[in-house]
Amino acid sequence: MDSRYFLALSLCFLCFFPDLSFSSVRVPKWLSEKKTEESVLRLKTGASSVTFDPTRVTQLSWHPRAFLYKGFLSEEECDHLITLAKDKLEKSMVADNDSGKSIMSEVRTSSGMFLQKAQDQIVTDIEARIAAWTFLPEENGESMQILHYEHGEKYEPHFDYFHDKANQELGGHRVATVLMYLSNVEKGGETIFPNAEVTPDDELLAQKMSQPKGANWSDCAKSGYAVKPYKGDALLFFSLHLDATTDTNSLHGSCPVIEGEKWSATKWIHVRSFDKPVKRSSSDECTDDNDNCPLWAKAGECAKNPVYMVGSEGFPGNCRKSCNSCSS
Repeated sequence: MDSRYFLALSLCFLCFFPDLSFSSVRVPKWLSEKKTEESVLRLKTGASSVTFDPTRVTQLSWHPRAFLYKGFLSEEECDHLITLAKDKLEKSMVADNDSGKSIMSEVRTSSGMFLQKAQDQIVTDIEARIAAWTFLPEENGESMQILHYEHGEKYEPHFDYFHDKANQELGGHRVATVLMYLSNVEKGGETIFPNAEVTPDDELLAQKMSQPKGANWSDCAKSGYAVKPYKGDALLFFSLHLDATTDTNSLHGSCPVIEGEKWSATKWIHVRSFDKPVKRSSSDECTDDNDNCPLWAKAGECAKNPVYMVGSEGFPGNCRKSCNSCSS
């Protein structure tokens, strides 16, 4: 991924989350695309700082927005997460589209468990690194889920954003997902995006993003853009467009494991804090639900992002007062 595109994307996130600030940035050699220590970003998150290397990030797709970070986790971190989960696994569940309740389904046949946030120092460090990479606050994330897929187990294509209202009460939609691969898989187990559009207008970029598939890919992985699970790598993709509407191109699944086993860790990140409920105003109240609403309105976001700012049918906007959109 061109470092200039990544920097532009990062600055966009900083505009929306000003609490996440640069502690030091040493990137004088980005334009030469040399992977040196001077490519590392050091970001301050609260009282601590965390580093990540944008030269390890590859753009996979713009529809959905998807990026791969090579070597996001160390071997030791991967093994540690597996150890924490091994004796606590239960059959994985899915959210019912109507009620929002967790139910068993043949659509998802893996087993898994949730860690506690900041369960230990290693988990704390990983969570901070995720926040630094995504430019999304730690409090917006759910607890990390560890998943185990044995032979033949899979998760059929699905969306990470919600179809029911109940699951949106705490934190709103899931805006982004960070999927971390904790083991290598001999065959199968790819992450597949059946609806992905990976051919941009730029011919050179299109060549970089093309994906020829040989015999080492499973049949499941050949019907869309796919990512092979390699231990330590992390996949970031967004389930919402920049205007906060849902992105149907984010449909994704986990192909069946053919040989070996697959371990992964998932961090779902919401548009608002997942740690503390935010009282949403009703459609009859003329209020702002975010302290940044006046600033965003002044920057023209009422027109640029009307669904989030002003609202739509059945969804009161978050900044109706600042956008002067309340009914009289």
